[in-house]
Order: sequence, then structure tokens, then C-alpha cells
Amino acid sequence: MSDNEKFEHGVAEFNAARFFEAHEVWEELWLAAAEPEKTFLQGLIQLAAAFHHRARGNARGAQSLLAAGIAKLTGCPDDFRGVAIAGLRKEAKQWVEILRDNKKSESRDVPKIHAARAKAVKRKRGG
Repeated sequence: MSDNEKFEHGVAEFNAARFFEAHEVWEELWLAAAEPEKTFLQGLIQLAAAFHHRARGNARGAQSLLAAGIAKLTGCPDDFRGVAIAGLRKEAKQWVEILRDNKKSESRDVPKIHAARAKAVKRKRGG
């Protein structure tokens, strides 16, 4: 399996709320990655670990890992490696507030990782 396929597998695991599994897949990539990929992967790993902690009832650990993951992803462009990072950061920040304020979170969906939108290319027509 290529690194890109492994990465996409991690995204699929995360989006299926199998956070521990996503963490494991991405960690294998993280160990061999160079910057800026290494920090990006670490941010995703921390988000996955945060939601794993939340599912196990550890809101404090989840909040701490979310903050760490957001900090790592803050240095990434809004669209990085085909992922819409800006939206993911925004949703993760909302979860920090939910956990910090002890708001009911059972009915709230955890973030999903979405593909970055391709930018439309406008061509000028000569005439």
C-alpha cells in the first residue's frame, strides 16, 4: 500500500469514527515523514486521539489533545495534501469549547475530514 493509500485509509477510519485505527495508520506515516508533512500528520493524530479519549469519557484529555492538534494544524495552509484544513480546525475549535464548557456533546457529530475544493481556473479567451 502506498503512503497516499495509507493516508486515505486513515481519513476513512477517522470519518467512520474509528479514531484509534486512524491514529495507528497515520502514526506509521508520521514516523517516516519530513516537514511540513510530519507536523500535519501529528496534528491529525492528535485530533484522532482526542476523539478516542472523548469516546472513552476522558473529556479533559480530549480537550488537551484537541488544543495540541489545532496548534499543529494552524501552521498548515487552509488546503493541505488535498484536505480542507481550515474547516477541520474550525470544527475542532468548536469541540474544545464544547468540552471546556461541559456542554452536552453526545448528540453532536464529530468532525469529518473533507477533501479540499479544487479551485476553478478561469481562462481568458483571446479575440
